[in-house]
Amino acid sequence: MTELEKLRAGLEYHFDDPEVAALKQNAINQCAAYAAIDSRDSAARRVQLEAMLGKIGERVWIADTFNCDNGKNITIGDNFTGNFNLTILDIREVTIGDNVMIGPNTMITTVGHPLSPMARRQNAAIAKPVSIGNDVWIGGNVTVLPGVSIGNNVVVGAGAVVTHDVPDNCVVAGVPARKIRDIVDDTK
Repeated sequence: MTELEKLRAGLEYHFDDPEVAALKQNAINQCAAYAAIDSRDSAARRVQLEAMLGKIGERVWIADTFNCDNGKNITIGDNFTGNFNLTILDIREVTIGDNVMIGPNTMITTVGHPLSPMARRQNAAIAKPVSIGNDVWIGGNVTVLPGVSIGNNVVVGAGAVVTHDVPDNCVVAGVPARKIRDIVDDTK
């Protein structure tokens, strides 16, 4: 298997492989193109987001200093706000539902590295998809780790590190993030 095939199969791969590195370089170029568009030109920004991301819904706004690893692995639903300095390391799939708000300086990552120092010296990585449900508010300075699934109607407190799946209808906070209370879904 190629390193890209290993990555897509959820196996350990080498991130310095030319095919894998080309995805990241393309994403860097696309993010720079997005940043170069006047923030008042919402139509041009929309066109660039459609070109660089996998799929986006209606009313999607992402502030300046947006960074990603691939772009094409990001799917965003309707009514999305991604605040300043949003980083989505989407070497694997990141699926974001409808009515989601993400605070500034937040990182969603699908990639991790082995505990073995020798494997890290060899630039090994492993990636797992991330999913975020509908009606989610992720506060500022949050980190969402690989393989995490966040349910519907969830609030993630500022500064949290989300290391495990989060069920529907709750608030989580802390390092690591833990459920601190239930919340009512008043959309029904």
